[in-house]
Amino acid sequence: MPSPDRTADALLALGAATLGESGACAMRDRIRAAWSGARVAAPAYPVRCSTGDNLAVHVAVTRAPAGSVLVVDVGELRELGYWGEVLTTAAEARGLAGLVIDGGVRDVAALRAHAFPVFSTTIALRGATKSRPGTIGAPVRVGDATVEAGDWVVGDEDGVVVIPGPALDDVLAAARARAEKEDGFFTALRSGATTVELLGLDPAPIEGARARPVEGA
Repeated sequence: MPSPDRTADALLALGAATLGESGACAMRDRIRAAWSGARVAAPAYPVRCSTGDNLAVHVAVTRAPAGSVLVVDVGELRELGYWGEVLTTAAEARGLAGLVIDGGVRDVAALRAHAFPVFSTTIALRGATKSRPGTIGAPVRVGDATVEAGDWVVGDEDGVVVIPGPALDDVLAAARARAEKEDGFFTALRSGATTVELLGLDPAPIEGARARPVEGA
């Protein structure tokens, strides 16, 4: 069994896009890197907040295992800053790997300066309350993807994907095979091949459309 660090390195090298084409579940594209260059690959620690409140996030920072990424469902009110520099500093001190949140964050310049990987739905100025119930460690739906504790989450500038723990080896194998195949494509393309040839595409619909006269011409 590879170490978590080696698994994370392998997942980051393959990237979210390749993993998403190889069996990983892609989150909706509303969840993006909060700052350019953010990357994370780590086991998930799920969090569910009451709408408009981030008490569960504060508690999760104290309970999540070191090396994990918080994956947070905030309900329907996403336009609040549920996370900022204070929580980032606390998370770093606890050894957490990053944050994926289907809601807003703030203090983006500070997040970038900390180099703390954050993926969010939006950037928001107004903060959340800190008094209402929530859950930590239980499965959540974030970015329309189900996330359970221990699932692997990979985020980069292409987006965020989730790999269920039992599927990790299969997804890694499929992604490595896809990456190897694409490397062959790159070599062939530089030698004069075309994507139409390599992918076995049928140009007939395009050629047929070109041959037909344009209405009104």
